[in-house]
Order: sequence, then C-alpha cells, then structure tokens
Amino acid sequence: MASFNDLLLNDESNRTAADFVRGKIREIVKDPKTAEILSPTNIIGCKRLCVDSGYWETFNRPNVTLVDVRDEPIERVTPTGARARGQEYDFDCLVLATGFDAMTGALLKVDIRGRGGVSLREKWSEGPKTYLGLTVAGFPNLFTITGPGSPSVLTNMLPSIEQHVDWIADCMAALRTRGVTVIEPEPEAQEAWNEHVGSVADITLRSTCSSWYVGANIPGKPRVFMPYIGGLPAYIERCEAVVANGYEGFAFA
Repeated sequence: MASFNDLLLNDESNRTAADFVRGKIREIVKDPKTAEILSPTNIIGCKRLCVDSGYWETFNRPNVTLVDVRDEPIERVTPTGARARGQEYDFDCLVLATGFDAMTGALLKVDIRGRGGVSLREKWSEGPKTYLGLTVAGFPNLFTITGPGSPSVLTNMLPSIEQHVDWIADCMAALRTRGVTVIEPEPEAQEAWNEHVGSVADITLRSTCSSWYVGANIPGKPRVFMPYIGGLPAYIERCEAVVANGYEGFAFA
C-alpha cells in the first residue's frame, strides 16, 4: 500500500494492485476454488491486508478446510464441532472471532447523556458527529479520545492518543485560566467539521467499501466513514489553529 501513492484514489491503479495480489495467491494456494475464495474481490486496501507469513500455505494442508460462510452463515455449533453449508465439521477447539463495533461501540456501551437527558446513542442514531473527533455538541465537558471524526485508526494510534490527551489537558488548563467550567462545541462548527470529514473521505476509494471503517460489520449501524482520512499532520495543524484562535468553534460558560 505504501509503494504507490494513488492506490486508494485511482480505480485503475487499485485494480492493478488487486490483480497482482490475486495472482500471488493463486501461485501459492493449490486448489483453484480455495484460492478464489481467498482472493480480494473489491477495492484492495479498504480492509486490512494479510501480510503473509505462511498464512496462504496453510490452506494447502490436508487437515485444513476453508468454508465460506459469507452467504450462508454457520448453522449451529454441535457437540463435536459445527455445521455449515449442510455439512458437519469436527474439531477440538472453537475460536470465536466475533468482530468489534469500532469507533463508537465503547462510547455507546455507556449510557452517556447530555443536555435535556438526550443520550449519545440517540444523538448518533444516524451516524456519529463530532467536532475534531474530540467533542460532541450537546454534551458539555465530554471529551473523546481518538473518536469518530479524528484520524485515529488510520494512524499510529499511540501518537494520536498522546496528541488528544495533550490537547485535552491544555484545554482544561485554559478553562481554569479563563475561570470557566463548561466547554461545548457549537453545532455549526461541528457540522462544518463533519462535512469536511465526509468530503475528504469521498475522494478516496475507502469510503466505497463494506468495512468496519463504515460500520458494515454491525447489522443496522449507519453507514458513515468514521475516521478522518486527511492525515495526522493536517489534523494536528487544524487542532492547533482552533486553539490559536481562542478555541474557535467552542462555547464557554
């Protein structure tokens, strides 16, 4: 993904990369049907890539069977294994990879309520909206760490977390200096930031994919491209500009 700078911007370039990967998989995996199931069928790079360390060769082993359950889910777990696609499979261990509700799940598990008793779940019923991925209009003094609307999962998370924590700590110090106790983003500023997050996402192919970036792995979750894809340097520059302009876009009380 780092070899070319337009793989997530140009359909033709992305198809070239996808064809290369599919060809490599077919070279390694001996059974054509298995290789076909393993091969990416859509935009490559929308979902995390499998960096091979013997993974593909595993499917050549006689004791390994690949069962595609995307169209026909597992029917049931049995005393000796599982039943899928009308067939019984026996094994010793069952490892459950159940996925995760990225970006919003942890926040919505807590019954966070803002002004008027409105819950965050209600507020985000049509998709998450934040100002800078740090705050939410209608929820005074609520700060989110690498929340939706921030670069978060599209960056090295540790520096991104540190940047958020430092920004929040500096903000609290500034509030103390001002002698105020409440900070809240203005709805107009939040709307403008979300429009920017969406417009930047629309430039790339990532926004077209059924991935957890848009909540596709959670039934019923609104399809919104949640992270800010404009890059960490540009994001930090924006955060610093907000502070330099007297916490532009925020209301105090």
